[in-house]
Amino acid sequence: MNTFLIALILANVLFSYKGFNDYSFFRKYEFHIGSIRSGEQIRMLTSGFLHADMGHLLFNMITLYFFAPVVSAYLGNVLFLAIYFGSLLFGSLLTLILHKNDYNYRAVGASGAVTGILYSAILLQPDMMLGIFFIIPMPAYVFGILYLLYSIYGMKAKNDNIGHTAHFGGAIGGYLITLLVYPDLFFLHPLMVSLLTIPIVLLFILIKLKKI
Repeated sequence: MNTFLIALILANVLFSYKGFNDYSFFRKYEFHIGSIRSGEQIRMLTSGFLHADMGHLLFNMITLYFFAPVVSAYLGNVLFLAIYFGSLLFGSLLTLILHKNDYNYRAVGASGAVTGILYSAILLQPDMMLGIFFIIPMPAYVFGILYLLYSIYGMKAKNDNIGHTAHFGGAIGGYLITLLVYPDLFFLHPLMVSLLTIPIVLLFILIKLKKI
């Protein structure tokens, strides 16, 4: 297994485990709008290494474990790390922008970074199949589009505790950074690049219309 991937998983496990057992540590480093707007911008990074519970941690790390090797194989370790941390920050930035007036908004998790890696992998290898719930086969690009549309629904409905905004921001980060560092994808997989743009454009139209 890639050393960088091992290091990221280990950092998430250790940081999250500390948070599980130390409430003050968890509160100090979680994503919290009020604290970030007061100057604690480091939370936009550290919150990506905390998780709400073991299930949350395992889901993110398993997803990262399966899709990170695709990104590393195509782009190398340095760009893999750039996409991981870039997507994490994209997720935090979009969350900050859309929830800037909700001073009590809190969130944790590597979902933004992991979703960015997932979307990078889809762009790089759009013909791969995913096993939904490890059973149901689905083309990666179909999953990508449905996932972003579900995230838009979740952002509008606001009826659960899932950080849909961070997921969406991470996906945008992974999408844009991958195309920036590997622009040949516009010619290699033009249909997939276009299809994955649709929910992103839809999101910004809804934001412009103040529907989200």
